[in-house]
Amino acid sequence: MKTIKKWNKWANSHSYFVIDLLRVLTGVFLLYKGLSFMSEPEYYDLFSEELNKFGGGIALVHLVVALNVVGGIMIIVGLLTRWVILVQIPILIGAAIINITGKMEIQNFVLALVMLGVFIFFFFFGSGKNSADYYLNMQV
Repeated sequence: MKTIKKWNKWANSHSYFVIDLLRVLTGVFLLYKGLSFMSEPEYYDLFSEELNKFGGGIALVHLVVALNVVGGIMIIVGLLTRWVILVQIPILIGAAIINITGKMEIQNFVLALVMLGVFIFFFFFGSGKNSADYYLNMQV
């Protein structure tokens, strides 16, 4: 627990508006991906077909969509950012595996790797000063 407090203290002293903007844009992108899974039936079918190879296809698609939508909103606001990212990292690793082994496009694989890097950055950096986490921490 002391390690997380040290990370938060360091991150809050080195927080910049650009990094907060990157966090918000990351959350918007995650929300967009979750909503695009629901709104594009052909992509949804292709995604569930690829997940059926690993088992649990439709259930996993619904879980991924829900976690992307809720996680995107929480990252935008900056609420429990590290926990949300901890949940999203296995999803991104799965997306990278599906995109490299299946019929998906290579640009989606690269996008998954870039987002994985951004998520790992925010896992260590935290949500920043302009976030619900920072606000709630200051109220305590």
